[in-house]
Amino acid sequence: MRLIAANVNGVRAAARRGGLAWLAEQDADVITLQEVRASPEQLAKALADAGLGSYEVALAEAAQPGRAGVAVLAREPIEEPVRELGEGVDDAGRWLQVAVGGLTVVSCYVHTGEAGSPRQDTKYRFLEAMSQRLAQLPDQAIVTGDLNIAHREVDIKNWKGNLRRAGFLPDERAYLDRWLAAGWVDLGRRHGGPGPGPYTWWSWRGKAFDNDAGWRIDYALAAPGLADRVRSVHIGRAATYAERWSDHAPVVVEFD
Repeated sequence: MRLIAANVNGVRAAARRGGLAWLAEQDADVITLQEVRASPEQLAKALADAGLGSYEVALAEAAQPGRAGVAVLAREPIEEPVRELGEGVDDAGRWLQVAVGGLTVVSCYVHTGEAGSPRQDTKYRFLEAMSQRLAQLPDQAIVTGDLNIAHREVDIKNWKGNLRRAGFLPDERAYLDRWLAAGWVDLGRRHGGPGPGPYTWWSWRGKAFDNDAGWRIDYALAAPGLADRVRSVHIGRAATYAERWSDHAPVVVEFD
């Protein structure tokens, strides 16, 4: 089984840049998408045009058109979709939990945040609700997506310059500490070695991509019962800046 998690930075933009064609070539069994930024009709058309129309599709739309949005594509039937984390949480278009072939698969897009602002408070409410949901998920579950948190110093190139910036704040990183302590396995780190990197996000600006000055903020977190069935994990980093189709790179997980 092959699972790919990809922040497409707008599915229609990714299609124009060749991203959906790349996904179609991977012949994945399950694909999770973040920052879809499309209606069900727009998503269906983009997938069909790229040769991905045979997949079952579930979508969680954002409340505001053109924002957020997460989806799951699967070869097998998608069942039991859950699109909410809890009352009072800004979760529209940010959480989609489904059952696929005996697994629970989550596509998640956590807020960017902004240190010391209401946007950061919104992010913490989401992370708190996410913590409660993770504790309820079954032992055959995988949570994928853009968590907008670099966990440790090896997960961000310029960690010293970002100590007070959202995405690398101690209180954010503590959530990942808590989840891993509870048994969740960071597959990217387990199979990616001790680091630094491999990174999954680079700014479009300057030479960040060419210099590999990135952040590792896209994850595949597996419950204990599933983690040992993973054979390999790699990052689908573009060979050159010109070949990029998102500011993120996909996380590719291979299961036995």
